[in-house]
Amino acid sequence: MARPYRFGVNMITPSDAGAWREKCRRAEAIGFDVITVADHLGMPAPFPALVAAAEATERPRLGTFTLNAGFFNPTLLAREVATTDQLTGGRLELGLGTGYVRAEHDTAGLPFGTPGRRVAHLRRTVEELERLAQAEDFAPNPIQKPRPPLLIGGNGDRVLELAARHADIVAFTGAGFDPADLTGTPRAISAEQLDERVAAYRTFAADRAEPAELNLLIQMVTPAPDRRAAIRPHLDQIPHLTEDQVLDLPILLIGTTEQMAEQIRAQRERYGFTYLTVLEPWMEAFAPVMEALRGE
Repeated sequence: MARPYRFGVNMITPSDAGAWREKCRRAEAIGFDVITVADHLGMPAPFPALVAAAEATERPRLGTFTLNAGFFNPTLLAREVATTDQLTGGRLELGLGTGYVRAEHDTAGLPFGTPGRRVAHLRRTVEELERLAQAEDFAPNPIQKPRPPLLIGGNGDRVLELAARHADIVAFTGAGFDPADLTGTPRAISAEQLDERVAAYRTFAADRAEPAELNLLIQMVTPAPDRRAAIRPHLDQIPHLTEDQVLDLPILLIGTTEQMAEQIRAQRERYGFTYLTVLEPWMEAFAPVMEALRGE
């Protein structure tokens, strides 16, 4: 039986205290199940932002989406995670990824490393967080036992294999990265390529006792009566795909409310995605779609 849908909004815009709490309250009011915070320079610092979100809301879960593991020492991160879980009343969901923007590491004076080294650091981080969450001689301790739910995000084989072993939630970006592009700009992958990535994860996870929840980050939500007319101004940003391929992208929701809801239903059947996250600018546009899908 398919999991019920969960819907998240990923907050990316810095705000003062009043504006931050107001938009978190708005996200709760229109029905989001999870409020998350990204981890990029120029965006809000995740942990204090989540504590403020907890103070402004009652129902939503609160998550990092996703932490750049390369920014953190695992032991210090364990302290941040446990404290945030305590201060949010046990509502934290911890999202982790390798990080992919070299320029951010350069600005922070941190090594970027090869993909293999970044995955190795992510693995050490996950293993150390799990160990310290249950260590009797380490404090503070998270409220949630044995630890807050863990989301791991990525598309590469090594990350998906790690997620298959450790993650409660696996997040797919629907995008890949060109190693020659030092900006780390995501490049959309086709619907068929995403099929292959999800299939690879399922192979790695074949022996799991409990299946993980599968998440997809939606990059754009555009209500429109004519899908083709709505996408044409954006085609130059995705030059490696045809118009039909762009319209088939799982990461783009374009059309009427019912068309977008039907796309999500089809993607649950095709890929298994039941947890959908939208970026903050599309929060209001996504609200009618959530309403159409609620309870399914």
